[in-house]
Amino acid sequence: MEISKNYFQDKIILLLLSVNAFIAIATVVMIALRVGSGHTDYIVQCRDCSNVQAISRFSKGGISEILAFMVFSVGVAAVHTILSIKLFNINRQLTVVVLAFGTLLLVLSFIISYALLLLR
Repeated sequence: MEISKNYFQDKIILLLLSVNAFIAIATVVMIALRVGSGHTDYIVQCRDCSNVQAISRFSKGGISEILAFMVFSVGVAAVHTILSIKLFNINRQLTVVVLAFGTLLLVLSFIISYALLLLR
């Protein structure tokens, strides 16, 4: 896999790569700091959260389900970076779109994991 010389000189691509790396690291650090507080049960799903009267609307899980958010965050950042490197020689705009979708996934992952860790 040969990386084009212009790939790391493109300012928008560097901005998106930096944002993706920052959000992925922030997600990993936030989860690692919140998990270390000694809890064993975590809320991993919220079904029908709009209905306060719903019975068993929260599904509890272990620490492995919460740690999966860390793996997902790093995986999304890595996969979208590799895809963007491969697509840069084909189409620059497609590379920007791939990185932007990666940013969206990382932001949603951060928000959801933060909300689930707040509910525990």
